[in-house]
Amino acid sequence: MACSSRFGPLVASLFAMPMALAAPPPAPPPAAAQATRIVAIVNGDVVSNADVENRARLFALSTGLPVSQDVLNRLRQQITRQLIDERLRMQEVQRRRIVIPDKAIAQAINEIESRNGLQPGALRQKLTADGVGQRTLIDQIRTQLGWTQVLREQLGEKVTISDAEVAEQQRLLAQQVGKPEYRVGEIFIPVDDPANQADAQRFAETVIAELRAGAPFPVVAAQFSQNQTALQGGQLGWVQANQLDPEVAQLVAQMPAGAVSNPVKVPGGISIVTLQGKREIGREIGTALSLRQVFLPFASPLNPQAPTDQQKQALEKARGIAASVHSCEQMEQAAKANNSPRPADPGEVRLEGINPPAFRQVLATLPPDRTTQPLVTSDGIAVIIVCSREQKNLAQQSAQDVRAQLLNERVELLSRQLLANLRRHASIDLRTGGA
Repeated sequence: MACSSRFGPLVASLFAMPMALAAPPPAPPPAAAQATRIVAIVNGDVVSNADVENRARLFALSTGLPVSQDVLNRLRQQITRQLIDERLRMQEVQRRRIVIPDKAIAQAINEIESRNGLQPGALRQKLTADGVGQRTLIDQIRTQLGWTQVLREQLGEKVTISDAEVAEQQRLLAQQVGKPEYRVGEIFIPVDDPANQADAQRFAETVIAELRAGAPFPVVAAQFSQNQTALQGGQLGWVQANQLDPEVAQLVAQMPAGAVSNPVKVPGGISIVTLQGKREIGREIGTALSLRQVFLPFASPLNPQAPTDQQKQALEKARGIAASVHSCEQMEQAAKANNSPRPADPGEVRLEGINPPAFRQVLATLPPDRTTQPLVTSDGIAVIIVCSREQKNLAQQSAQDVRAQLLNERVELLSRQLLANLRRHASIDLRTGGA
């Protein structure tokens, strides 16, 4: 089993990698008259200049990209098209009378905050402080959740992957033992008209530049990928070459782990892929860890030379936890008692994939029933305990893994087909300066 994606934010936090949400404040909002300018009308629904610029600011907030007029001009065309597609999706959601409860949206925002080590409500405050309308994020999440429900309704009984289908896929995998397998992330940028190819290419190049400068791939994928995998940060999981577009398959076979590709032309658009790992099917013996953690967030970024009273208190609390906790059950209780914003159980973790090596060595040698010392970063303090270490074949996919992969493929194909059909039947009026 691959390293759980829920562990990624923990590693990033422990070693003070730049948080996407700590980007410098974007430029101030545009004047009211400019903001209300209409850039597109989609079946009667308006996409305004303010909608486009708010989405650009959300992108900047996620990546650390400064919002200059030049950057806005590079992003504008593709963002406009993305917003048009979102209008089409939401109109279909509304046509089917699908209601997304505010509670579901709040839960999705809480999950974003948790993955980024933020306290509840901090994301909304950050958006407001950086000039991004909260409605921008709420509308995007509402559309994603609603479209997922549309696809579930459309699939009907096909949304259930049968045991026979899982068994057949596992049989095929068994026949391919020893062949290469790739863990891939993807950002898909649709091109519905060849005339838009150049704009999509420029947009892809802008995204790639930010990814290579350190912008987190899952955050950018969630913002701009038009695949359903955007909800999972663009993660395709472990796939074989025959499950990828031939151009992408040829590329990942040559890429080093951690690399981000140039734009790749694929049917229907452009893909940006990152290779997160390679292995042989059925052959990857490694050490799987089960962990528990407590994370105590700071109310403000740490200045090591002048810690605040809250940060000093958090350190003392972390020391107390490290001294008093002697089991995974006690760590779970401590996480609950201290309202830890990150899950107490980050899921199964592959030891060999943990970086930097010093932290990997700590987890490899930590005795049972012993915690780490408080691990201090710019945004908080973590205390970790190792519950178990197990040598296992990490390349062996469980029935649950296979079922999820088959469902993702089925949902993605339907999503592209349904959106293409909505575009064909839509009335879309692009205004001067629009897409």
